[in-house]
Amino acid sequence: MTSQVGKQPQYETFADEYLDHAAEGFFNAYYDRPACLDLLGNVDGKRVLDAACGPGLYAQELVRRGASVVGFDQSPKMIDFCRARVPTGDFHVHDLADPLDWLSDASFDLVLLALAIEYVDDRVSALSELRRVLSPRGALVMSRQHPTADWLSNGGSYFESRIVEETWSKGWQLRYWLSPLERTCEEIYQAGFLIERLLEPRPTPEAAALSPSDFERLQREPGFMALRLVQSTRPHE
Repeated sequence: MTSQVGKQPQYETFADEYLDHAAEGFFNAYYDRPACLDLLGNVDGKRVLDAACGPGLYAQELVRRGASVVGFDQSPKMIDFCRARVPTGDFHVHDLADPLDWLSDASFDLVLLALAIEYVDDRVSALSELRRVLSPRGALVMSRQHPTADWLSNGGSYFESRIVEETWSKGWQLRYWLSPLERTCEEIYQAGFLIERLLEPRPTPEAAALSPSDFERLQREPGFMALRLVQSTRPHE
């Protein structure tokens, strides 16, 4: 890779705003979280790793549904929010790009990685490390921006993996990877996973009142995608 997103905690600079935005926001509360929770299935009594956990909104719901949650995020502010929101959870400041050397092999039933993989330069290494801490019969649920949506928004070659720099509507400045679906699937394969399910979700009906234009658009074109990954039985290289 000739360029990098880097390891600066991008969301740290607007963590407070992001928490307010994500708690009941269209794309988080009514689009991504329902899809991820659907793919995770019944979590009661399960040990779940919430990787790049943000302010703890997914973790809060997982605990409410009976899971035991460990989470990490590269942003110290996000981890403060998690500890306040989910006092029964176990949260750590840690970068997804770094080895999870504080976690044992096969120590989780499920792993959640929501809307974060595109901020990592070496995605195969990050996914491989999540595979290591996942039990052999467990599953990893991952969501990310849909490659087609990225291409429609940014233009250029769909097949080129590249970094984009954007300023979102609230003034948030972000750098992340655009990758074609083929590249994402290959990285999943190289990390030792198989795709069990893939969702191209639609917003829940309640989202229509929040943003009719976004609701209508996401009925006809994708925005995010969510995948449930299981470990491959092939010899892992």
